[in-house]
Amino acid sequence: MRQVMAAIGPDIRGDPAEVRLQPTNPGAIALLFLIISAAVLLVVLGQGAGRRGEAWAPLLFWFGIVLMVVPISYRIAWPDVSRSERLVLLLLLVEAMFFCKAIYSPTSFTPHDEYLHWVAADDLMTARRLFLSNPLLEVGPTYLALEILATSLADLTRLSLFASAMVLLAVLKGTFIVALFLLYEKITDSARIAAIGSLAYMGCSTFFLFEAMFSYESLGIVLCALAFAIEAASRNSSGPQRTKALTVVGLLLAGIAVTHHLSAVYAAIYLGAVAILDLIRRGGTRQDARLVVGAGIAVALPLLWMELRGTHLSAYLGPVIESGIKTLLVKLHGAPTRPLDALAEATAPSQPIVTRMITLLGVLLTAVGLATGFFRSLALSTAVSSRRGWRSVRDVLGRHWDDSRIVFLTLLAFGFPLSVVFRLSIGGWEIGNRMGTLAFFGVGLVVAVGIVHFWQGVRPRGWRLVAPPLALSVIVLSGITSASLDLIRGPYRVAADAQSVEAMAVGTARWTKEWMGPGNRFTSDRVNRLLLAGYGRQDVRLEIAPGVNSARVFASATLSADDFWALAKSDVDFLLVDMRLTVDPPVLGFYFEPWEPRTGKPIAADALRKFEEIEGVGRIYDNGFIRIYDMRGMHVRP
Repeated sequence: MRQVMAAIGPDIRGDPAEVRLQPTNPGAIALLFLIISAAVLLVVLGQGAGRRGEAWAPLLFWFGIVLMVVPISYRIAWPDVSRSERLVLLLLLVEAMFFCKAIYSPTSFTPHDEYLHWVAADDLMTARRLFLSNPLLEVGPTYLALEILATSLADLTRLSLFASAMVLLAVLKGTFIVALFLLYEKITDSARIAAIGSLAYMGCSTFFLFEAMFSYESLGIVLCALAFAIEAASRNSSGPQRTKALTVVGLLLAGIAVTHHLSAVYAAIYLGAVAILDLIRRGGTRQDARLVVGAGIAVALPLLWMELRGTHLSAYLGPVIESGIKTLLVKLHGAPTRPLDALAEATAPSQPIVTRMITLLGVLLTAVGLATGFFRSLALSTAVSSRRGWRSVRDVLGRHWDDSRIVFLTLLAFGFPLSVVFRLSIGGWEIGNRMGTLAFFGVGLVVAVGIVHFWQGVRPRGWRLVAPPLALSVIVLSGITSASLDLIRGPYRVAADAQSVEAMAVGTARWTKEWMGPGNRFTSDRVNRLLLAGYGRQDVRLEIAPGVNSARVFASATLSADDFWALAKSDVDFLLVDMRLTVDPPVLGFYFEPWEPRTGKPIAADALRKFEEIEGVGRIYDNGFIRIYDMRGMHVRP
């Protein structure tokens, strides 16, 4: 029991490496640059082998990823390293990780979410007007800040939209890691904790891929980190300097409000919680008025923007949250899973056993870091004179602390185990994945405090020098392995989003633009809709008619009277049918939308060929696999 209490206890052992000024080691930086270059080359070779279907592609790819993460993690976590060197290495690692994401598709957008924003950016460049409708993303026209930045960069530099987006995303990734480093450094007064905490944040499942996409969260989360860092840096300032800082924070909050709805929620939660904690604490220098103003702005601006644009998120996010919570409660109560949910979980794709083990080990090591750093992180929020054993925890329970930011970030780390629980089911995965983005702001701090003040200690030697950096490497690797099911580009697979994007389907989408012109009303399966909207610039529809989903018309063996009437009354003029959907079951479990009934079987070929026999329907394109049908002849005209 003494050993357990000593491990989780709040003792702060100090960090003598921070007291003396450490010189920068240019030789170590140059060596790590060379290692990263070799690692990136291996990743590129692995991606190339994956495109050719070579069996040894994963070996090359993952060896490159390990070579990229482990040496830099060791150097960043090493005690006697200068502040500037740690920051340079963080930037090197984060940009190398972004390059690994970009090399998956180096010449075009590929992930599903990128197409949604590519269409919006193309509309903006073509029409030169804001708030155009986007049927692929209902709330997209309300949050166009990312598209405005990307198209502005394209106009200024004459680069293509894709190249401008990649440059923008590379800058955003570097900006985020610097802002996170400065946030941790300002509240802990330790560059070492700041660097280790920033490295631990890379273990978040959304960091490697999701926050590197051409998607509005990639900008929104960066603005959040900047706002948090600037607000923390100004906590001890006063007068004009404090006013200027709060003005900048206000501008950033305004930017977040028009950039991304969930990022606005993150900012409101963080600033609101810090303001509340500062209001209830006792003693010390109070900043409650300033924090309350900042929290009020963080809450009011997104609500005002939603009122101005008439877009409320309850209908958009409500079903996702409700479904996730219901699924979690069913699992906690041990109730039997519904047949459709059980089938969805049984047919869900899985990763190789090695990557799953890395993910699991990363979760366990993160949990160990939280257990050993939680009370120590709370102790950091108290006065230096109070940091003696459990007295610091009693002070926190008695509402005596100096920095409410540390207290909230420490408590925020509790969101990590909750996000893991949500991710255990398909219904709750979306909630758990998004929770991790905010929760890891706290996880990074707590894990870093546990490593510096417990695992490494005052004068680390032996295993204390080796084990913590190795654990950090595994945590970062687990963030990569949990980012996606398919990080290596391979041959075509049915209904696998990025893996389903290939030359033939892209060529068909481009044919529609060249020979039919843009703006025709189309519907198709999930992947071909994206290609038609992006490459073909067509007006794609998710529904045949109000309340009639595309899946219902495509997948049924015959058209019912209701379906026939819906097609006749619909304004959809063309159907694109991909016969490859009849070859294999969908990799992601669905062909059209996540909520469609799942059978675990491919669509019957006769179901997709039934349009040949409908009077008034003509086949205008056929390349052997993909067919386009003209439905205008069966429309009932008023």
